[in-house]
Amino acid sequence: MAVTTREGMIRLAGDEFSMGSARFYPEERPPRRIAVDPFWIDETLVTNAAFGRFVAATGYPTLAERCAQNLPVAGSAVFVMPDTPVAMDDPSAWWSMREGACWRRPLGAESDLAGLADHPVVHVALADALAYAAWAGKTLPTEAEWEFAARGGLDGADYAWGNALAPEGLMLANYWQGTFPTENLLTDGWARTSPVRSFPANAYGLFDLIGNVWEWTADDWSLPREMAEPKACCSSRRPSTVPADWRAVPEMLKVMKVLKGGSHLCALNYCQRFRPAARHPQPASETTSHIGFRCVLRNG
Repeated sequence: MAVTTREGMIRLAGDEFSMGSARFYPEERPPRRIAVDPFWIDETLVTNAAFGRFVAATGYPTLAERCAQNLPVAGSAVFVMPDTPVAMDDPSAWWSMREGACWRRPLGAESDLAGLADHPVVHVALADALAYAAWAGKTLPTEAEWEFAARGGLDGADYAWGNALAPEGLMLANYWQGTFPTENLLTDGWARTSPVRSFPANAYGLFDLIGNVWEWTADDWSLPREMAEPKACCSSRRPSTVPADWRAVPEMLKVMKVLKGGSHLCALNYCQRFRPAARHPQPASETTSHIGFRCVLRNG
């Protein structure tokens, strides 16, 4: 199925597979047969080092650096572990808008990328991911392409490696162990992002399709009209950041896009979206410390 012949990418021959799941969240239903054409996909998430090369070559400023979220100062949302119990229906209890937070300063103005070159780039909005992809001669995956790649040929399995989250106690991805958001046991060894090849590849030779950071896809979010929206587990959902003049925001940034893969903040007690079928809506302009991306290439 997979042949590695292009640097940093793997070619998938395409096929029909069962997309979605009936066993977890309503927005994943119903399971349905979907066909995808052959495509190339990055073996790993785009790293800080790779994104840095793009910025060095183009001078591109990300949306977080340009104050795109209508804040008094440029910045982005950073996860901060609460030190007391919090209401689980209020993500603002663990998200902090940090001045200066951006891809090169992931924890805020006083932070840097020391030791993080091979970690996934974060604090990137959809437009930033698309700009990088265009520079690299690639694009973003569709939701179906992403899920096909993540499953690694295990049609219908709950996880990218089978139906057990931690078979025989093995940590196979970077996700939250313990009670989110106040207790992180760090069984997997990582409190935040991890280097992109820290955990085993799936059967297609692809890394980090589960956990570490959420990944942008090209698809707009949609649901059956009668279905309730999923809880805002992954977004800081900051109403105060919506510009007073919504017309001033580019049309592309108003839409909700599909995120896939879960992140290091997904836990058994909250947001069990560390699975190929899982999906979540995200405003195209919103940036956080747990969203990144990888690219695909079609007809290459």
